[in-house]
Amino acid sequence: MKQSRSRAPLFLFLGTECALYGSFLYCDLTSRGAAGTALKYAALLLCLLFSLARARTADGKLVALCLALTALADLFLLVLDRDYAAGIALFCAVQLLYALRIRRARRRPPSLLPRLLLSGGAALALLLAGRLTPVLLLVCLYFPQLLLNALESRALPPTPQNRLFCAGLFLFLACDVCVGFHNSPDYLPFAPPWVTAFSQIAMWGFYLPSQVLIVFSVRRRSPL
Repeated sequence: MKQSRSRAPLFLFLGTECALYGSFLYCDLTSRGAAGTALKYAALLLCLLFSLARARTADGKLVALCLALTALADLFLLVLDRDYAAGIALFCAVQLLYALRIRRARRRPPSLLPRLLLSGGAALALLLAGRLTPVLLLVCLYFPQLLLNALESRALPPTPQNRLFCAGLFLFLACDVCVGFHNSPDYLPFAPPWVTAFSQIAMWGFYLPSQVLIVFSVRRRSPL
């Protein structure tokens, strides 16, 4: 009886997230933008609240901080639909914190050189092409960090929490690939129209599950 009561908040959280997930996907499919936006942000705030309730360890507090920054970033990018540089800068901070989480959990912390090379190379390529803007400069910092976080998370010790974290990061990556296809048709002229249409639906189809998995990836004992 006590065990079933202790799991009640978990089942309530998952049930509510599933209901919100199905509802906003329906709104996206039926072009009900305002309602879908409200449902998406509500689902994200619920992830934040649940992570705060589980923030009993240093790792839990770090994940809760990341969810708080994520919610603030999406306030700009999703709800207000403005100040994109601020939103992307907040996401950069999120990925830097996840990189810190990975470094704490690995016996041999990964080198920072690939991150510097990828970000610098992407920024240089856009500069040479005459397309570098402040927003794209932030994207050049952000996306390589997410990509390498996802790749490096595969080398974490094979605990259930680390596997959830790894899966969450790869879904996060899939979401942002869809964001790229949806928002950058001029940079991807080879992409057929259906790819852009699919990306508009799929980005949040990947995004919310990624955040739920990351919430559940909190370690009971934080690494030293």
